[in-house]
Amino acid sequence: MSKLVVTSIGPASSVQDGGRPGSQRYGLVPSGAMDRLALAAGNTLVGNELFAATVEIGPFGAVFTARGGAVRIALAGASRNADIAGRPVAIGSTATIADGEALTLGFARGGSFSYLAIEGGIAGEPDFGSLSVNARAGLGSPYPRPLQAGDELQASPASAAPERRIELPAATKAPIRVVWGPQDDEFADEAKKLFLDSEWKISATSDRMGYRLEGPVIKHLHGHNIVSDGTVNGSLQVPGNGQPIVLMPDRGTSGGYPKIATVISADFGRFAQTPAGRAFRFEAVSMAEAQLAARKFWELLRSLPDRLRPIESFDLNIDALQDANVAGQAVSAVDVATWQVASADVAGPD
Repeated sequence: MSKLVVTSIGPASSVQDGGRPGSQRYGLVPSGAMDRLALAAGNTLVGNELFAATVEIGPFGAVFTARGGAVRIALAGASRNADIAGRPVAIGSTATIADGEALTLGFARGGSFSYLAIEGGIAGEPDFGSLSVNARAGLGSPYPRPLQAGDELQASPASAAPERRIELPAATKAPIRVVWGPQDDEFADEAKKLFLDSEWKISATSDRMGYRLEGPVIKHLHGHNIVSDGTVNGSLQVPGNGQPIVLMPDRGTSGGYPKIATVISADFGRFAQTPAGRAFRFEAVSMAEAQLAARKFWELLRSLPDRLRPIESFDLNIDALQDANVAGQAVSAVDVATWQVASADVAGPD
């Protein structure tokens, strides 16, 4: 059986799938991919189920080496330089790593997470129906922790399927949409206006549990303690210091700080991809608008197979190219004799 060996990898990289829905009532955090659209796109490219397990790669680079046979992969999510033995690989496309070859990934650009999908999926023993890693809870498979050098991911032998790419909607820089509440009545209208009118940045101290926001102080009306209640992805808690925290997939299942708003599900992946230090804004929408956006998002997920396109390639004959005079009559910019030719019709200097 083929396998993909982790040669080197940065922090914040782990196996993630669609998470553990339905178990939060037992106190079990959902975990799962930060960007579900990128997860689904990568899996669609290699013919897996939409929310099958992939390698979620954080902002730093990584190197994976195929052993025991070729491995077919796809990359999706944040853009970054990628190559297999020097051959460039585009984000949003498939590629095949021959036995002994290495896939090298650079730093993320314009986002935070890329997804490495493996044809046939990642082999592991599900915990509560998922391979998703939550290191704090000791859950996940094949390794219940972030990946590290020397780890091995079992893979199916690469098929002979043609390589392909996927066409996704263009990225938008629109504000991150939120719905108010459920405890927005704990904040004055002036505080809510300040929340929407301000630019925010994600702190470098953020992680998969929560994104700490840097910006103005949001003041409470009645103090920062409430009776703990349930949380969801995108819950916007405001602790005592007035600096909001957006709860992410590895969050606690309940929390005791007032939640001024909630990032809508259709924008959650886009928010999760926001790099630390990049300024952005929030926009409040109605519940009906949030539900409409959610339906459109799921329609996009269902349309992914229709967005696949073949990768058109051609064989380049290097020997023939070297023998051809593709430049016409070459000249040298520093040798006047090669490009300044005297004409019989032009009189020379006296």
